[in-house]
Amino acid sequence: MGKYIELNQNNMEDTIKEGVSLVDFWAPWCGPCRMISPVIDQLAVEFDGKAKICKVNTEEEADLTTQYQVRSIPTILFFKDGKIVDQLIGATTKAKLEEKLNAHL
Repeated sequence: MGKYIELNQNNMEDTIKEGVSLVDFWAPWCGPCRMISPVIDQLAVEFDGKAKICKVNTEEEADLTTQYQVRSIPTILFFKDGKIVDQLIGATTKAKLEEKLNAHL
């Protein structure tokens, strides 16, 4: 069963360098982040083997948050072969996330 990948300064680059990745920048105190968290969990299962579903805790990974210019959360970045190809800012629907993922697969 798929589970999202927790990213940090040590594994981010290697994780996203190949294929399609969804990266959710979030924080434990963020209401909208908590609201979409179950959706991220579902996507990790549904896209297992097709795309990497990842999370970055902005409280613990300030350097990554700065590096990717995340100014509000949740920010969801979509990567293809290590390059940002799309983004969403704020809480969104599962359908919208699936649509974006499928567009880049």
